[in-house]
Amino acid sequence: MTLSTFTHQAHQAHHGDEERLAMTKQATIERYALVAAGVVIVALTIGGFWLSYAHLAEVAGHHGLRSSPARRWTWPATLDAFIVAGELLMLRAGLRRVTDGWAIALTATGSVGSIALNVAGVSGTGGSGTVPLLDYVVAAVPPTAALLAFGVLMRQIHQLVDPPAGHPDAARDQVPEPPVTAPVQLTDLPVGVPVRSANPPCEVAKSKPRGGRPAKATVEELVEIGRHAIAEHGTLSRSLLRKAVKDRDLTISSERQTEVMDILRPEIEAAAKTGPDSG
Repeated sequence: MTLSTFTHQAHQAHHGDEERLAMTKQATIERYALVAAGVVIVALTIGGFWLSYAHLAEVAGHHGLRSSPARRWTWPATLDAFIVAGELLMLRAGLRRVTDGWAIALTATGSVGSIALNVAGVSGTGGSGTVPLLDYVVAAVPPTAALLAFGVLMRQIHQLVDPPAGHPDAARDQVPEPPVTAPVQLTDLPVGVPVRSANPPCEVAKSKPRGGRPAKATVEELVEIGRHAIAEHGTLSRSLLRKAVKDRDLTISSERQTEVMDILRPEIEAAAKTGPDSG
């Protein structure tokens, strides 16, 4: 490894450490901001919900429930309970990364109904005469603010459990897949690197195209060819070895032939003692 290559790799490692540190700081700041926003959103939701509930209780008191304070304060729950149930179910669905149509329908029905009744109740509480527009705005703001605050809270929860691509939490939650081993091409290897075939020597010899000048074989291939000849004939001679090699469209020199015979001599002697393989 040259000095320039080592320096380049060290620079890349240092740059990678800086990026990881920056991403960690960003994720920490985002978490603090999310917690602060969550507190504000929850407070806004509770405040808006309470103001809307209290106003609906007043509307109920002006329309038949004045004589019973218990029923007057219970009546808004028949509408706002749909909002609470729907929001809890939507929260559960968000944590499970699914969509709950019933939860959305409950929340939407309760919220729209609460806004409509808060606005409609203004005309019945101010006596005769024209009702100022601001009265309708005051009545509509609390339930609308509670609905919007919950929508923002759900969006933050969705981003927390399913962060967008490129976010530090998304990279952390991803499970690395096992590498796929691809066949090595000769063009992918640097010059001077020996290539060893993954196929057995006999299969390599069989797969060589016939025609043209016969190719030379390695010692391992020749030994494997010799073993096949021993198994077929029960013995091995120089002529049998040469014929078996020629049948594979390969060549063998006299020196290589002597080397192979010396390697296989124990197997030739063992085969001569047991007799030819008749199977």
